[in-house]
Amino acid sequence: MENRKIPAHIGIIMDGNGRWAKQRNLPRSEGHKAGAKVFKQICDYAGEIGIKCITFYAFSTENWRRPPEEVQALMDLFREYMGEAQERQEENLQKGMRMHFIGHREGIPDDLNELFDTTEEESKDADKYDVNIAINYGGRLEILDGFKKIAADVKDGKINPEDITEQMISDHLYTAGEPDPDLIIRPSGEYRLSNFLIWQSAYSEFWFSDILWPDFTPADLDKAIDDFNNRNRRFGGV
Repeated sequence: MENRKIPAHIGIIMDGNGRWAKQRNLPRSEGHKAGAKVFKQICDYAGEIGIKCITFYAFSTENWRRPPEEVQALMDLFREYMGEAQERQEENLQKGMRMHFIGHREGIPDDLNELFDTTEEESKDADKYDVNIAINYGGRLEILDGFKKIAADVKDGKINPEDITEQMISDHLYTAGEPDPDLIIRPSGEYRLSNFLIWQSAYSEFWFSDILWPDFTPADLDKAIDDFNNRNRRFGGV
């Protein structure tokens, strides 16, 4: 589509890795590995087409309920990715990719948290586009954390309750300073948010597909963006 509008912020729920592996009689961990390769590809493509911010749902607060061996495989996969990110640091900086890791740090292994901190620090001056990776993330927990910070400011007399605004709440979320997502993509045939960016998605457009995440391609992202361009976003107006 010529002259299409590129969403400033896209959220992606990376879903279907386990089912992809099951269809091929592979361990679920192999599905996560395949999904990680797609994540890298879509990360790079997002920057190429001018997306300013993209948020990937990688590991939810509910995912700890999965079998321990699967959780361990995911943590090992995050370590592997972080090692590769360190090796590609200069390349990513040249691409202008600034990375953020959003979610609760409690429960994440210390070595991973250190890698997250290092990567954020090393990429902080990149200014083309932001890549948010939501790990140990839950939308309700994010809102709760934000309200606790605001409540502490009220208790300390820094603000009055009547001064609390929607913008103030947004400014206390993990995504503070970033635009709300214009478009949220969920492959795999599921039709729900699953606790992802629930405050920020109040006026997001949604694109659902039966494609399993390891089969998702840049062409699928283009299709989602083309569909987004055919939507009439009125934001409550006429």
